[in-house]
Amino acid sequence: MVSILILAATAGGLVILLFQRLWTVLGPHHVTPRESLRLLIVAGSGGHTTEILRLVGSLSNAYSPRHYVIAESDEMSAKKIHSLEELSRAQNDSTTEYPKYHVHRIPRSREVRQSWLSSVFTTFYSMWFSFPLVLRIKPDLVLCNGPGTCVPICVSALLLGILGVKKVIIVYVESICRVETLSLSGKILRHLSDYFIVQWPTLKEKYPKSVYLGRIV
Repeated sequence: MVSILILAATAGGLVILLFQRLWTVLGPHHVTPRESLRLLIVAGSGGHTTEILRLVGSLSNAYSPRHYVIAESDEMSAKKIHSLEELSRAQNDSTTEYPKYHVHRIPRSREVRQSWLSSVFTTFYSMWFSFPLVLRIKPDLVLCNGPGTCVPICVSALLLGILGVKKVIIVYVESICRVETLSLSGKILRHLSDYFIVQWPTLKEKYPKSVYLGRIV
């Protein structure tokens, strides 16, 4: 009986500690200005990559180094990333200090038209690779816009805060294509993001806690 009470008290303490850490990570926080920010960018495929690279192209060189994460089978996104970074260097003079960038690959968490049930298993499989990657990079900020690959990355970033390793700012930008409803990734990550940005006033009306800045990509 005593051992059961001890186990119950221990479990209760762990639950309280977990909720306390979640409140600390997800609650309001003060952002300290920095000279540079280690940026992790999740690029999907097709339109997602085009939108996120337009956004990255408008960022200053203070966002450095830049770590791009793509699905391991996504060669098109890799080419677009290299093209963007090389073009940025070609358009500036030789005295400019360019942001360093790296491209990382993880298993795709969900294929197009993949069943929801099997997506659970592939997402956990992707998490197996995502968490060690995020732990090694320790980004200051994660920027994503909706590909399935961003879910395990953002959950991994959240875990860094829960475990007390580092508070990572998560910025989610919903795709411009989403006018009245959120994507599946958006429905999940609006609860985990520090800044959830929508690009249509109809979504702002449905989700008052979101940030509406007009069209940004």
